[in-house]
Amino acid sequence: MWAYDDNRAAVRDALRLSEGMTYKSAVAGLPLGGGKGVIVLRPGEVLDSRARRAALLDFADTVERLRGSYITAEDVGTSTRDMAVIAARTRHVSGLSRRVGGSGDPSPFTAQGVVHAIEATCERVFGSPALRGRSAAVVGLGHVGLRVARLLARAGVRLVVADIDRAKREHAAALGARWATPATAIAAPVDVVVPCALGGVLDHASVAALQAPAVAGAANNQLAATEIAAVLRDRGVLWAPDFVANAGGIINISVEFERGGYAAARAKAKTREIGDTLRRVFDAADAAGTTPLDAAMALARANLAG
Repeated sequence: MWAYDDNRAAVRDALRLSEGMTYKSAVAGLPLGGGKGVIVLRPGEVLDSRARRAALLDFADTVERLRGSYITAEDVGTSTRDMAVIAARTRHVSGLSRRVGGSGDPSPFTAQGVVHAIEATCERVFGSPALRGRSAAVVGLGHVGLRVARLLARAGVRLVVADIDRAKREHAAALGARWATPATAIAAPVDVVVPCALGGVLDHASVAALQAPAVAGAANNQLAATEIAAVLRDRGVLWAPDFVANAGGIINISVEFERGGYAAARAKAKTREIGDTLRRVFDAADAAGTTPLDAAMALARANLAG
Protein backbone atom coordinates (compact mmCIF):
# COMPACT_ATOMS: atom_id res chain seq x y z
CA MET A 1 0.00 0.00 0.00
CA TRP A 2 1.76 3.10 -1.25
CA ALA A 3 1.11 6.52 -2.77
CA TYR A 4 1.74 6.97 -6.51
CA ASP A 5 1.38 9.95 -8.79
CA ASP A 6 -0.67 7.87 -11.22
CA ASN A 7 -1.64 4.28 -12.00
CA ARG A 8 1.12 3.91 -14.57
CA ALA A 9 3.71 4.52 -11.86
CA ALA A 10 2.01 1.90 -9.69
CA VAL A 11 2.07 -0.67 -12.51
CA ARG A 12 5.75 0.02 -13.17
CA ASP A 13 6.49 -0.42 -9.48
CA ALA A 14 4.54 -3.68 -9.30
CA LEU A 15 6.43 -5.07 -12.30
CA ARG A 16 9.77 -3.94 -10.90
CA LEU A 17 9.03 -5.42 -7.49
CA SER A 18 7.68 -8.68 -8.92
CA GLU A 19 10.86 -9.15 -10.94
CA GLY A 20 12.95 -8.56 -7.82
CA MET A 21 10.80 -10.98 -5.83
CA THR A 22 11.23 -13.65 -8.50
CA TYR A 23 15.00 -13.38 -8.27
CA LYS A 24 14.86 -13.22 -4.49
CA SER A 25 12.92 -16.48 -4.22
CA ALA A 26 15.04 -18.17 -6.90
CA VAL A 27 18.39 -17.26 -5.33
CA ALA A 28 17.15 -18.52 -1.96
CA GLY A 29 16.10 -21.80 -3.61
CA LEU A 30 12.45 -21.37 -2.65
CA PRO A 31 9.57 -23.05 -4.54
CA LEU A 32 7.80 -19.71 -4.87
CA GLY A 33 7.27 -17.25 -7.69
CA GLY A 34 7.43 -13.49 -7.74
CA GLY A 35 3.94 -12.02 -7.92
CA LYS A 36 3.45 -8.58 -6.43
CA GLY A 37 0.36 -6.52 -5.74
CA VAL A 38 -0.02 -2.83 -4.95
CA ILE A 39 -2.86 -0.88 -3.38
CA VAL A 40 -2.65 2.61 -4.84
CA LEU A 41 -3.06 5.71 -2.70
CA ARG A 42 -3.03 9.28 -3.94
CA PRO A 43 -0.08 11.42 -2.81
CA GLY A 44 -0.76 12.64 0.72
CA GLU A 45 -3.80 10.38 1.13
CA VAL A 46 -4.30 8.76 4.54
CA LEU A 47 -7.10 6.21 4.88
CA ASP A 48 -9.22 6.08 8.00
CA SER A 49 -9.90 2.63 9.45
CA ARG A 50 -13.13 2.13 7.51
CA ALA A 51 -11.64 3.12 4.16
CA ARG A 52 -8.53 1.06 4.82
CA ARG A 53 -10.61 -2.03 5.54
CA ALA A 54 -12.64 -1.47 2.36
CA ALA A 55 -9.45 -1.16 0.27
CA LEU A 56 -8.01 -4.33 1.79
CA LEU A 57 -11.22 -6.27 1.13
CA ASP A 58 -11.31 -5.08 -2.49
CA PHE A 59 -7.74 -6.30 -2.85
CA ALA A 60 -8.72 -9.61 -1.23
CA ASP A 61 -11.45 -10.09 -3.84
CA THR A 62 -8.84 -9.62 -6.58
CA VAL A 63 -6.54 -12.16 -4.93
CA GLU A 64 -9.40 -14.65 -4.64
CA ARG A 65 -10.20 -14.34 -8.34
CA LEU A 66 -6.65 -15.46 -9.12
CA ARG A 67 -7.51 -18.84 -7.51
CA GLY A 68 -4.18 -19.42 -5.79
CA SER A 69 -1.84 -18.39 -8.60
CA TYR A 70 -0.98 -15.42 -6.38
CA ILE A 71 -0.63 -15.54 -2.61
CA THR A 72 -0.36 -12.19 -0.91
CA ALA A 73 1.68 -11.28 2.17
CA GLU A 74 2.63 -8.28 4.27
CA ASP A 75 4.90 -5.69 2.71
CA VAL A 76 5.55 -1.94 2.77
CA GLY A 77 2.51 -0.09 4.07
CA THR A 78 0.70 -3.16 5.40
CA SER A 79 0.80 -5.27 8.54
CA THR A 80 -0.03 -8.68 9.95
CA ARG A 81 -3.36 -7.19 11.08
CA ASP A 82 -4.08 -6.16 7.49
CA MET A 83 -3.43 -9.72 6.35
CA ALA A 84 -6.09 -10.88 8.80
CA VAL A 85 -8.58 -8.52 7.14
CA ILE A 86 -7.67 -9.89 3.71
CA ALA A 87 -8.04 -13.45 5.02
CA ALA A 88 -11.72 -12.74 5.68
CA ARG A 89 -12.28 -12.88 1.90
CA THR A 90 -9.58 -15.25 0.63
CA ARG A 91 -7.48 -18.10 1.92
CA HIS A 92 -4.66 -17.16 -0.45
CA VAL A 93 -2.82 -15.06 2.11
CA SER A 94 0.31 -15.74 4.16
CA GLY A 95 2.06 -14.03 7.03
CA LEU A 96 -0.92 -14.32 9.37
CA SER A 97 -0.45 -14.30 13.12
CA ARG A 98 1.33 -17.28 14.61
CA ARG A 99 -1.72 -17.72 16.83
CA VAL A 100 -3.58 -19.02 13.79
CA GLY A 101 -0.69 -21.02 12.36
CA GLY A 102 0.89 -18.34 10.19
CA SER A 103 4.46 -17.09 10.17
CA GLY A 104 3.63 -13.66 11.61
CA ASP A 105 5.55 -10.46 11.01
CA PRO A 106 8.40 -11.21 8.55
CA SER A 107 10.41 -8.12 9.55
CA PRO A 108 12.53 -9.83 12.25
CA PHE A 109 13.62 -12.49 9.77
CA THR A 110 14.37 -9.94 7.07
CA ALA A 111 16.48 -7.99 9.56
CA GLN A 112 18.33 -11.07 10.81
CA GLY A 113 19.06 -12.14 7.24
CA VAL A 114 20.50 -8.70 6.49
CA VAL A 115 22.83 -9.04 9.46
CA HIS A 116 24.03 -12.41 8.13
CA ALA A 117 24.62 -10.68 4.78
CA ILE A 118 26.58 -7.89 6.46
CA GLU A 119 28.72 -10.52 8.22
CA ALA A 120 29.46 -12.28 4.92
CA THR A 121 30.27 -8.98 3.23
CA CYS A 122 32.58 -7.87 6.05
CA GLU A 123 34.27 -11.26 5.93
CA ARG A 124 35.07 -10.73 2.25
CA VAL A 125 36.29 -7.15 2.72
CA PHE A 126 38.01 -7.33 6.11
CA GLY A 127 38.83 -11.02 6.47
CA SER A 128 36.45 -11.72 9.37
CA PRO A 129 32.68 -11.85 9.80
CA ALA A 130 32.96 -10.46 13.34
CA LEU A 131 31.02 -7.23 13.71
CA ARG A 132 32.22 -6.00 17.09
CA GLY A 133 34.24 -2.85 16.61
CA ARG A 134 32.99 -2.29 13.07
CA SER A 135 31.10 0.84 12.01
CA ALA A 136 27.97 1.10 9.90
CA ALA A 137 25.57 3.70 8.54
CA VAL A 138 21.96 2.49 8.58
CA VAL A 139 19.85 4.57 6.21
CA GLY A 140 16.16 4.13 6.92
CA LEU A 141 14.67 3.26 10.31
CA GLY A 142 11.43 1.58 9.28
CA HIS A 143 10.16 -1.82 10.43
CA VAL A 144 13.25 -3.60 9.11
CA GLY A 145 15.86 -0.86 9.28
CA LEU A 146 15.32 -0.17 12.96
CA ARG A 147 15.54 -3.88 13.73
CA VAL A 148 18.79 -4.12 11.75
CA ALA A 149 20.20 -1.14 13.65
CA ARG A 150 19.27 -2.71 16.99
CA LEU A 151 20.89 -6.03 16.04
CA LEU A 152 24.05 -4.26 14.92
CA ALA A 153 24.20 -2.17 18.09
CA ARG A 154 23.81 -5.33 20.13
CA ALA A 155 26.70 -6.87 18.18
CA GLY A 156 28.97 -3.99 19.11
CA VAL A 157 28.81 -1.96 15.89
CA ARG A 158 29.31 1.81 16.05
CA LEU A 159 26.35 3.34 14.25
CA VAL A 160 25.37 6.33 12.19
CA VAL A 161 21.60 6.29 11.55
CA ALA A 162 19.39 8.32 9.25
CA ASP A 163 15.80 8.63 8.09
CA ILE A 164 13.81 11.18 6.12
CA ASP A 165 11.42 11.27 9.11
CA ARG A 166 13.16 13.46 11.69
CA ALA A 167 10.81 12.13 14.38
CA LYS A 168 12.87 8.93 14.28
CA ARG A 169 15.87 10.81 15.59
CA GLU A 170 14.80 9.68 19.06
CA HIS A 171 16.02 6.19 18.19
CA ALA A 172 19.59 7.41 17.78
CA ALA A 173 20.11 7.96 21.50
CA ALA A 174 18.69 4.55 22.39
CA LEU A 175 21.06 2.96 19.87
CA GLY A 176 24.07 4.98 21.02
CA ALA A 177 24.22 6.18 17.42
CA ARG A 178 25.02 9.44 15.67
CA TRP A 179 22.08 10.94 13.79
CA ALA A 180 22.61 12.20 10.24
CA THR A 181 20.70 13.08 7.12
CA PRO A 182 20.39 10.22 4.60
CA ALA A 183 22.86 11.87 2.19
CA THR A 184 25.39 12.41 4.96
CA ALA A 185 24.97 8.85 6.24
CA ILE A 186 25.58 7.32 2.81
CA ALA A 187 28.82 9.30 2.54
CA ALA A 188 29.94 8.60 6.12
CA PRO A 189 33.46 7.17 6.73
CA VAL A 190 32.20 3.80 7.99
CA ASP A 191 32.98 0.15 7.24
CA VAL A 192 29.62 -0.64 5.68
CA VAL A 193 26.62 1.35 4.45
CA VAL A 194 23.29 -0.36 5.15
CA PRO A 195 20.46 0.95 2.90
CA CYS A 196 17.12 0.10 4.50
CA ALA A 197 14.75 2.64 2.95
CA LEU A 198 13.11 2.57 -0.48
CA GLY A 199 15.07 1.82 -3.64
CA GLY A 200 17.23 3.72 -6.09
CA VAL A 201 19.60 5.09 -3.46
CA LEU A 202 22.76 3.99 -5.27
CA ASP A 203 23.32 6.17 -8.32
CA HIS A 204 26.35 7.82 -9.89
CA ALA A 205 26.31 10.71 -7.40
CA SER A 206 25.85 8.69 -4.21
CA VAL A 207 28.38 6.04 -5.24
CA ALA A 208 30.94 8.76 -5.97
CA ALA A 209 30.40 10.04 -2.42
CA LEU A 210 30.77 6.63 -0.74
CA GLN A 211 33.64 6.26 1.71
CA ALA A 212 32.60 2.79 2.91
CA PRO A 213 34.22 -0.20 1.19
CA ALA A 214 31.03 -2.27 1.55
CA VAL A 215 27.28 -1.88 1.05
CA ALA A 216 24.74 -4.42 2.34
CA GLY A 217 21.20 -3.62 3.36
CA ALA A 218 17.51 -4.41 3.36
CA ALA A 219 16.17 -1.97 0.75
CA ASN A 220 14.77 -3.43 -2.46
CA ASN A 221 16.12 -2.26 -5.83
CA GLN A 222 19.01 -0.29 -4.34
CA LEU A 223 20.64 0.34 -7.72
CA ALA A 224 19.20 3.27 -9.66
CA ALA A 225 20.29 1.39 -12.80
CA THR A 226 21.97 -1.99 -13.33
CA GLU A 227 25.11 -0.23 -14.59
CA ILE A 228 25.73 1.01 -11.05
CA ALA A 229 26.85 -2.51 -10.09
CA ALA A 230 29.91 -2.06 -12.30
CA VAL A 231 30.46 1.47 -10.98
CA LEU A 232 30.58 0.09 -7.44
CA ARG A 233 33.01 -2.63 -8.47
CA ASP A 234 35.26 -0.16 -10.26
CA ARG A 235 35.35 2.02 -7.16
CA GLY A 236 36.40 -0.97 -5.06
CA VAL A 237 33.09 -1.12 -3.15
CA LEU A 238 31.68 -4.58 -2.48
CA TRP A 239 27.89 -4.56 -2.86
CA ALA A 240 25.68 -7.36 -1.55
CA PRO A 241 22.82 -7.76 -4.06
CA ASP A 242 19.69 -6.66 -2.22
CA PHE A 243 17.55 -9.58 -3.38
CA VAL A 244 20.03 -11.93 -1.74
CA ALA A 245 20.53 -9.95 1.47
CA ASN A 246 16.87 -9.20 2.21
CA ALA A 247 15.36 -12.63 1.51
CA GLY A 248 14.71 -13.46 5.19
CA GLY A 249 11.09 -12.37 5.07
CA ILE A 250 10.11 -14.53 2.11
CA ILE A 251 12.17 -17.40 3.52
CA ASN A 252 10.14 -17.13 6.72
CA ILE A 253 6.88 -17.14 4.78
CA SER A 254 7.96 -20.10 2.66
CA VAL A 255 8.20 -22.26 5.78
CA GLU A 256 4.40 -21.97 6.12
CA PHE A 257 4.09 -24.15 3.03
CA GLU A 258 6.46 -26.88 4.17
CA ARG A 259 5.19 -30.25 5.34
CA GLY A 260 4.22 -30.00 8.98
CA GLY A 261 3.43 -26.29 8.81
CA TYR A 262 5.28 -23.30 10.13
CA ALA A 263 8.14 -23.64 12.62
CA ALA A 264 10.20 -20.62 13.66
CA ALA A 265 13.31 -22.74 14.27
CA ARG A 266 13.29 -23.91 10.65
CA ALA A 267 12.80 -20.36 9.45
CA LYS A 268 15.77 -19.15 11.51
CA ALA A 269 18.00 -21.94 10.21
CA LYS A 270 17.06 -21.21 6.60
CA THR A 271 17.60 -17.48 7.14
CA ARG A 272 21.15 -18.16 8.33
CA GLU A 273 21.84 -19.65 4.89
CA ILE A 274 21.69 -16.15 3.38
CA GLY A 275 25.30 -15.61 4.45
CA ASP A 276 26.44 -18.78 2.71
CA THR A 277 24.47 -17.92 -0.43
CA LEU A 278 26.13 -14.52 -0.53
CA ARG A 279 29.56 -16.13 -0.15
CA ARG A 280 28.76 -18.28 -3.19
CA VAL A 281 27.78 -15.16 -5.11
CA PHE A 282 31.01 -13.37 -4.20
CA ASP A 283 33.07 -16.45 -5.14
CA ALA A 284 31.30 -16.72 -8.49
CA ALA A 285 31.77 -13.02 -9.21
CA ASP A 286 35.49 -13.24 -8.42
CA ALA A 287 35.93 -16.36 -10.54
CA ALA A 288 34.14 -14.85 -13.55
CA GLY A 289 35.57 -11.36 -13.14
CA THR A 290 32.08 -9.92 -12.99
CA THR A 291 29.89 -8.09 -10.50
CA PRO A 292 27.98 -9.62 -7.58
CA LEU A 293 24.80 -8.56 -9.38
CA ASP A 294 25.70 -10.59 -12.46
CA ALA A 295 26.68 -13.58 -10.32
CA ALA A 296 23.47 -13.42 -8.27
CA MET A 297 21.34 -13.13 -11.41
CA ALA A 298 23.13 -16.12 -12.91
CA LEU A 299 22.44 -18.15 -9.78
CA ALA A 300 18.78 -17.11 -9.85
CA ARG A 301 18.41 -18.10 -13.50
CA ALA A 302 20.12 -21.45 -12.87
CA ASN A 303 17.72 -22.19 -10.02
CA LEU A 304 14.73 -21.15 -12.13
CA ALA A 305 15.89 -23.39 -14.97
CA GLY A 306 16.45 -26.30 -12.61
